Amino acid sequence: MNFMAEALRQAKIGLKLGEVPVGAVITRDHKIISEACNLRETLKDPTAHAEIIAIRKASKILKNWRLNDCGMYVTLEPCIMCAGAILQCRISELYIGAFDPDAGACGSVINVLQNELLNHWTSIQWDCKKECSDMLKQFFKNKR
Repeated sequence: MNFMAEALRQAKIGLKLGEVPVGAVITRDHKIISEACNLRETLKDPTAHAEIIAIRKASKILKNWRLNDCGMYVTLEPCIMCAGAILQCRISELYIGAFDPDAGACGSVINVLQNELLNHWTSIQWDCKKECSDMLKQFFKNKR
């Protein structure tokens, strides 16, 4: 299964809701256990990023806040809040579909997930997809 394609599907759901089109999927044992899109506008909640919602769902499903053996696929590089949540829940691997040169916290601006001063390290794979960046560029172009 192409997990980044599933994250893109989630981003498209968010786009239809008028949200910044970001999607996230959490996997374990090569199966999707949770997925989400941004819902900040819908919920009027600044923490309702796709990554945070997907983490909450996965933790509930697994009945554990530790997601050690899980991977996350996200269409846009996580911000510092989401990178902090990924670090705190111990996600093992992160796959990113597009860079965020303005607020990326996984290598573009800063790298929270691979900081030697912190207690956990997350593997980061750049799985850059043109569709991820194109969708975001078009969204913000339409907003202007």
